[in-house]
Amino acid sequence: MHVVFRESRGLEETEVPTDPGQSPAELVVLSYSDSDLGAFAAGWHRAAGGLPTLRLCNLSALRHPVSVDQYVEATLSGARAVLVRLIGGEPYWPYGVASLQDLARRRGIALAFLPADGRPDPTLDRFSTLPVPLLRRLAALCDQGGAVAAQMALAELAQAAGLPAAPVRGEAAIPDFGFYDPDRGVIDRPGPGLLVSFYRSYLTAADMAPVDAMIRALRAAGLGASGVFAPSLKAPGFAGWLAPHLPGLAAVVNLTAFSARDDAGATPFDGADCPVFQVALSTAPRALWAAEERGLSAADLAMHVVLPEVDGRIFLGAISFKEPQERDPDLQFARVIHAPDTGRIEAAVARIKAWLGLPAPRRAVVLSTYPGKAHQLAHAVGLDALASCGAILGLAHDALGHRLTTERIHWPLSDYRQALARLPRRLQDDLQAAWGEPPTEGFRFAALRHGADLIALQPERGEVKTRADDYHDLTRTPRHDYVAFYLWLRTQAEVLIHMGAHGTLEWLPGKSVALSDTCWPEALLGDLPVIYPFIVNDPGEAAQAKRRLSAVALGHLPPPLVDSAIPENLTHLERLLDEYSTADGLDPRRRDRLIAAIRDEARAAGVEADLGLPPDAAPAEAIPLIDRFLCDLKDSRFGDGLHVYGTAAGETEGLARALSGHRVAPGPSGSPARGRLDVLPTGRNLYAVDPRAVPSRNAHAQGVKLAEELLRRHLQDHGDWPKGLVVDLWGSATMRTAGEEFAMALHLAGLSPRWDAVSGRVSGVEILPLAELGRPRIDVTLRVSGLFRDIFPGLAQLFETGAEALSTRDETPADNPYRTRAPRVFGPKPGLYGLGLADLAESFTDEARQAAGEAWLAASSHAIAADGRITHQPQAIRDRLAQADAFVHAQDLPESDLLLAGDYAAHEAGFAAAMARIGAARPALYHLDATRPGQPRARSLAEEIARVTRARAANPAWADGMMRHGFRGAAEIAATLDHMAAFANLAGVVPGHLFDLYHDATLGRPDVLAFMQRENPAALAAMRALFARLLDSGLWTTRRNSVLAGAAP
Repeated sequence: MHVVFRESRGLEETEVPTDPGQSPAELVVLSYSDSDLGAFAAGWHRAAGGLPTLRLCNLSALRHPVSVDQYVEATLSGARAVLVRLIGGEPYWPYGVASLQDLARRRGIALAFLPADGRPDPTLDRFSTLPVPLLRRLAALCDQGGAVAAQMALAELAQAAGLPAAPVRGEAAIPDFGFYDPDRGVIDRPGPGLLVSFYRSYLTAADMAPVDAMIRALRAAGLGASGVFAPSLKAPGFAGWLAPHLPGLAAVVNLTAFSARDDAGATPFDGADCPVFQVALSTAPRALWAAEERGLSAADLAMHVVLPEVDGRIFLGAISFKEPQERDPDLQFARVIHAPDTGRIEAAVARIKAWLGLPAPRRAVVLSTYPGKAHQLAHAVGLDALASCGAILGLAHDALGHRLTTERIHWPLSDYRQALARLPRRLQDDLQAAWGEPPTEGFRFAALRHGADLIALQPERGEVKTRADDYHDLTRTPRHDYVAFYLWLRTQAEVLIHMGAHGTLEWLPGKSVALSDTCWPEALLGDLPVIYPFIVNDPGEAAQAKRRLSAVALGHLPPPLVDSAIPENLTHLERLLDEYSTADGLDPRRRDRLIAAIRDEARAAGVEADLGLPPDAAPAEAIPLIDRFLCDLKDSRFGDGLHVYGTAAGETEGLARALSGHRVAPGPSGSPARGRLDVLPTGRNLYAVDPRAVPSRNAHAQGVKLAEELLRRHLQDHGDWPKGLVVDLWGSATMRTAGEEFAMALHLAGLSPRWDAVSGRVSGVEILPLAELGRPRIDVTLRVSGLFRDIFPGLAQLFETGAEALSTRDETPADNPYRTRAPRVFGPKPGLYGLGLADLAESFTDEARQAAGEAWLAASSHAIAADGRITHQPQAIRDRLAQADAFVHAQDLPESDLLLAGDYAAHEAGFAAAMARIGAARPALYHLDATRPGQPRARSLAEEIARVTRARAANPAWADGMMRHGFRGAAEIAATLDHMAAFANLAGVVPGHLFDLYHDATLGRPDVLAFMQRENPAALAAMRALFARLLDSGLWTTRRNSVLAGAAP
């Protein structure tokens, strides 16, 4: 029997080794919780010499195996008893658990592994050397908290090791649940107003500074506030105990971490029907937060932001940081306590007060100007933002697009200077350095009034010619017009509604999360509440708005999908194929005639060109491919028009609740057309997945299917495995699918995630042996988006960790290209998002194409290492591309396609331009259709463009749907041509006959022509001009005089 072993590599190996610098002691206590360690320090000193010597250490200093080995040798080897309190169980410190267990059994050390979540953990019991009854007593004392309980626990631990311990006098009197007042301590009942919820351990460890500061700041702002504490918001009995006190509650400010949802999806605060605000008590020092742009560590992001979003909480930023006290020479330990930040608390209180003052507010509805073209104003993914604005404000929207291009509201320069003077000096200096003096004539905003409400266009944040670079750039200071717009808006409204995905405010310079007063989004927005209707299938960019603007992101439906059909010009080909399917095997002469007729018809219609079939292709190859292509067309679906906010159940109600300052229920994000029916009803406050649980087990299974389908197609096309494959990964897609595309990349390399059996979180990777894999390992390079880099830093590290592990395998280079060590995960510079080449894609010159290739390379030149460091390595990405012979982008969204958004062309065609720029051979470009789980289809990029053009873009039914949407419908028709042109220009994958088809379906239809002339003449002019430029550049060639005439501007 042949036994196949899998090698495993854990995430803890990506940490940097540290040395706590402690000598041996008789007792050692280890915990991730500073409150735990503070209580044990107080308990030991309370004994006044009545306990053995003690060392205390935070487990965060012992994450790396080298750190564990050093600490075992220097400190633990001299111990008589060790207590370890673990959050998350053994999988969150596996190397340490194994090392301590081995040490304890060899040295006879009394060892206690205790869970830190209040629930017994039989697995930890088995790793311990103490009897279970004693473990339970120790766990109960740790859960009780405080100096007295800690002293008791140390005494019991000492006695279990045969060491003397003085009797403990006094008893802990703090209940499990209670209310709190900064001046009176534990109280029986809360006062009216708000509740500030916090961990009981803060009280028992005398670490209450941020709680006291928050309650006092709320009271100083005229808001009644009391504290409420519990061991955890999920502690048994807490919800029932709290329920009688919820009626009449104005709001909750939560200082605890994680989600509080129970198995039924309820939280202890749901019965109050009030907003719940989340603030972070960062585990980092303030100086580190101030210096770093990411704002929070990956762990803090998950605990204080991502998981609380599942409860529907509104994130207000960090209000406290960890600061070490002086080192205690007896314990060789420096206690770390929470240190409140007065400025951050005041900013949070101001936002809370603004939300609570919402009933009957003046509303400002802001519409996007992206991509900066007049005929594309009010763009929102899948949403008719103009009709939605009309529905929300109760006004006729038919002429709204035209009015916003002509009507203006003036704001005097003197008012602007007064408002600007209130911004931090640093921002004023940045603005002056970037843009000089403001315009002397003041500002004219594209805005109009409707009663007390306002409708306005978001201004360009920079220069029009650099809009593509500016849009997702967190380093570029906004211009005076942009700054003035939001400072003015704060004087005009009590609430901002940004209509649809998405705007630019959340992408301004500043920290990625947990912003400061010198971050532009906070400086411009101030305390103005933000409500953000957002397409329900885009969790990544919705998260950006929630975390940087404190927005309530209300999910809305995408447009409904309708089935495509065989285009009229291919119906004869379909009949011939149907006839062939019955003739095959009967009459050879009839079969041969049908083969010739099918080939002729397919060639005349451009289908053979779409499929890349040479004229001499054998019938056995050609006929099945042609037949499958037509089947793909019949199976295709597309969005019927655009969605109007409020037409789906729950959307109007969700907006009304947000506008009245009530709680908006949380709702998951995802694609309803892909089976995610749990996203219904929409109108709920969107949340996303826990990044630590990505990829999920189901996503991994789907990822394996994606990998196998891609390899099948590559073998079919080239007869061999890919030599070097670039995988394009996006943050929102990874959120939606829980990591299917990333799991695909792992499987291609011969890797698999390792999960914690209890939590389902990813704890490392396993290496699949070649015997199990049945093929060579594929040399994969990941190109990750900026959003992926920020939200899933652990995945980038995980892939590099796996690549490092593969480099040491005893396998041949032919089977394992990872034997040659090189960076394999690349993305944009921190603070940058997108590729910045949209304008270049619109310039049909060799120079512009080369510049687009350079832009792709520049935006992919930062390598992410296994330890999380990001370094600029421009030559490394060029070296990786020089070895690549294939590229793949997987698309999971059924509601979209690669001609509906410019990002697809930027990433996929931009890669082709980058390959051309470095002089590499033309790679195989694949677009992997993952819209139907379990049935992935790998197509060449050219095939996918042909399928989308024939099934959706040139389908009369699609244009009919868009003509129901006036200005925005005409804009969408024009946008599809923009995207086709970008693919043709940068990748050369759009043959002339597809432009013919699109021209016929749009400007070739008198009704479409009249519609565009009436509703959006600028869009019509732009299409005519673009068709003409395509002809002039040679990117489109046609012999049809009618087309040539219609394309003339």
